[in-house]
Amino acid sequence: MKQPNKPAALTGRIVKALSGYYYVRPLDASSTVEPIQCRARGIFKKRGESPLVGDVVEFEETENGEGAVNRIMPRSSELIRPPVANVDLAVLVFSVTEPALNLQLLDKFLVHIEHAGIDALLCLSKQDLAEDGEDSEEARNAMNDVLRIYEPIGYQVLVTSSRQGEGTSALSERLQGHLAVFAGQSGVGKSSLLNALVPGLTLETNAISNRLGRGKHTTRHVELIDIGGGYVADTPGFSQLDFAELGIEELGSCFREMRELSSSCKFRGCTHIHEPECAVLEALERGEIAPSRHSNYVLFMAEMKEKKRRY
Repeated sequence: MKQPNKPAALTGRIVKALSGYYYVRPLDASSTVEPIQCRARGIFKKRGESPLVGDVVEFEETENGEGAVNRIMPRSSELIRPPVANVDLAVLVFSVTEPALNLQLLDKFLVHIEHAGIDALLCLSKQDLAEDGEDSEEARNAMNDVLRIYEPIGYQVLVTSSRQGEGTSALSERLQGHLAVFAGQSGVGKSSLLNALVPGLTLETNAISNRLGRGKHTTRHVELIDIGGGYVADTPGFSQLDFAELGIEELGSCFREMRELSSSCKFRGCTHIHEPECAVLEALERGEIAPSRHSNYVLFMAEMKEKKRRY
């Protein structure tokens, strides 16, 4: 008896996950092609695996115009929060003012991203407010602080204004060929930037609630936005990153400038807080490490210790 033809295995990327469905776009399809609505095979549940947005998967089409995800290809990276796979660039969006630029939160994001082994791009939004807003001096100082502290340690900084269209073409160029994640506090203008990058995209933007000094969450689920030559995951604004949850043990290795110096410290496992002949503390004294970076590092170390003590 002739065996029925087995459906051909196709390869695609999950661009959205919603209510138990995975929306897969074939790898060779253009952005105008509608993704195929798929269910994941039961085998994943048995293995304790779960497909993520960003996963490259093998799938097959089923008879009702839907599909089934059969296999997840090896991932190059995996973020816990937001849950996205294969991200290779994180765009950290911070506004120069409204809400005020928070270096502690910026460093927290960078620890998260360094730990995941992803490259980071710092994107300063609302640059127009540094020119003519009532907080223009504060905004200018914030902008200069970021350039002074983060460029020397190897982070690219882009200054943008979605209202004036400033910096958006440079950002679009940088995103080509990448699967990027946009992250930052709510209300910093992530959705406005994405709307400026992709003509016709109308992501819901929220005015900031001044009383709270933070935006309301406008993004509900993770979805990849095709920007022509690259993907961007628009993710919920979040300001709570838990180091324990992320499994970060070696905090110093998540600070680029400390990671480079740590091999010159006298003691192995140096905490860079009080030890003698610590290369990091010596560099701090010489003004080669920004005091804000080191004090945030000390603060995060205390936070981690406190968490451990409680559990």
